[in-house]
Amino acid sequence: MEETNQTVVSEFIFQGICASKELQLFLLLPFSILYLMAVVGNLFVVILIIIDHHLHSTMYFLLANLSFIDFCLSSVTTPKLITDLLKDNKTISFGGCMSQILCVYFFGGSEMVLLVTMAYDRYVAICRPLHYSSIMGRQKCIWLVVISWTIGFIHAMSQLILILDLPFCGPRVIDSFFCDISLVMKLACMNTDTLEILINADSGVLATTCFILLLISYTNILLTVQLHSKDGSSKALSTCTSHIIVVLLFFGPVIFIYLCPVSITWVDNFLAVFYSVITPLLNPAIYTLRNKDIKNAIKKLINHL
Repeated sequence: MEETNQTVVSEFIFQGICASKELQLFLLLPFSILYLMAVVGNLFVVILIIIDHHLHSTMYFLLANLSFIDFCLSSVTTPKLITDLLKDNKTISFGGCMSQILCVYFFGGSEMVLLVTMAYDRYVAICRPLHYSSIMGRQKCIWLVVISWTIGFIHAMSQLILILDLPFCGPRVIDSFFCDISLVMKLACMNTDTLEILINADSGVLATTCFILLLISYTNILLTVQLHSKDGSSKALSTCTSHIIVVLLFFGPVIFIYLCPVSITWVDNFLAVFYSVITPLLNPAIYTLRNKDIKNAIKKLINHL
């Protein structure tokens, strides 16, 4: 396709994760293994929580939703990344690119809000244990999850609407391995400075609000735990530690991106890989290794097999 001002771009070309063909082939196997582990790990957690009636509680219902979101989030960009490691011409259709953007922001936004919901659940369980069953009933829990998915969808649509009608007439090379919205906007045949501010503000408000709510929840939880006896608070502290680690893994790179004034390609690619491959793998591992109920459910399942 000839790239002129009169030509409408129908597909984009990825630069890929690196320029070296040898390094791409080297990364093929580890990325494939990590993705497979992330998929199996998250789906295993979801299935385990569904089939074990001892795990039919609010906390594990939320955990199952988190694992499902991580499975979806890792599947948005990672399969394309893996297959592109074997290709010289890494292309994606315009529709495929817009779909990637929609899904990344949908699942990413949903996970942010769901992490806040999980923090709220632990806050009620630890700080107001006598009222837990009345505050966090099954119906309310389902509504909170629906709200998480809804906010994620609204967030994704608000991002997509801003760029969907932009004129793309070349160039069409994206300096990444997936459709990063900021990089895609730079390819538009018009000035997008105002749109970039709006998009960053949209994401910034959601991320900052969620992070502040998480800080408030876990600060109150840790203060409450300190007032309890060591024996009575050990399980609660262990559970909250797992939650806090997951929150740090998710929001750490986000904070770095917003605080870093200069965009460095290899750093951006590393953080993108971290989000799409590493974090979805670590989340089920953290909850599985640190959660006694999950470990007992796994042992029972192994014994039945």
